[in-house]
Amino acid sequence: MKLLPGLRARWDEISVRERRLVLGAVALMLGALLWWVAVAPALATLRGAEGQHRLLDARLQQMLRLQAQAKALQAQPRMSYDDTRRAIEASVQSLGPVAQLTVAGDRATVTLKAIAPDAMAQWLMQARLNARVVPGEARLVRNATGNWDGTLVLSLGAQ
Repeated sequence: MKLLPGLRARWDEISVRERRLVLGAVALMLGALLWWVAVAPALATLRGAEGQHRLLDARLQQMLRLQAQAKALQAQPRMSYDDTRRAIEASVQSLGPVAQLTVAGDRATVTLKAIAPDAMAQWLMQARLNARVVPGEARLVRNATGNWDGTLVLSLGAQ
C-alpha cells in the first residue's frame, strides 16, 4: 500500500509533458494488449471462416449423398439366401483369378491375392449393391506392389 502514495507523489513531481508521454505509453501498451488478446484472434477466425465454410459444405453434401444412398439400399426388397449367394458368386467371378470364394453355411470368405485397390473398391461397391452384403471381417495387407492380399468374410443370411 506504500507504493500507491509513492507513485502519486512521483506523478505530481513530473512535468505535464512527461505525464502526457507516460499516459501515451500506457495507452499504446493497452492498445497493443487489446489487439493481441481480442482483435487479432477474431480477425484470424474471420479470415479463415470462408474456407472452413466451404469445407463443411462439401462434407455436408457428401453426407447427404451417403444418406440418400443408404435410404435407397434400405428401400430395396430383401433377398433370399440363394439369391444373395448367386449374386456374390457372380461378383467374385468378375474379379478373375485374383479372388477365390469359399462358402460355408451363411458365411462367404473371399480370398484376395494382389488385387488393385481400385478394383477392390469397385467390387465392394458392386457386392453391396447387387448382393447386398458388406464385409463383417477383413484381414488385408498391402503387398510390395501396392495391391491388397487377404480375406474378407461376408454374411449371406437373408438381408
